[in-house]
Amino acid sequence: MKKLIFAVVFIALFTLGSPVFAQRIPEEMESDLYYVNLTLDRIWPAREGYIVQYRKGFYRHGRAFLPFDWFTDVSGRGEIITLPRGRSWPSMSVFYVNGEFSHVRLYVHRLQTHRTWGNVPQYRSFEGEFDNLQQTLDLEFR
Repeated sequence: MKKLIFAVVFIALFTLGSPVFAQRIPEEMESDLYYVNLTLDRIWPAREGYIVQYRKGFYRHGRAFLPFDWFTDVSGRGEIITLPRGRSWPSMSVFYVNGEFSHVRLYVHRLQTHRTWGNVPQYRSFEGEFDNLQQTLDLEFR
């Protein structure tokens, strides 16, 4: 009985693992999709969108400006996913297709009373920062 089971498993592994059964993806369906995960330190909802401070290194930070227009169903450039209660820390995933910005996902706490949410001071204006961002998102890593 053991020999029969061993023979069946061996034949199954040999035939299913064979390159004869492998399928090739057509070139027109292939894409160069990759993403970058970033840990968020602060999120500020401003009048035009979200200002996100992310970690570039151990002690360095970068800032990204995400317009509210990206988070509508029409644009589809942004998505907000709320984190469950607990110790999970906010993050941001930026997706690229063929080297060009595709969309962004923010993983944030539901309650804006969490310490990662902040308020933009009334005297600060970031209106010019959101104007150029209708198609792309450039991240800083230096």
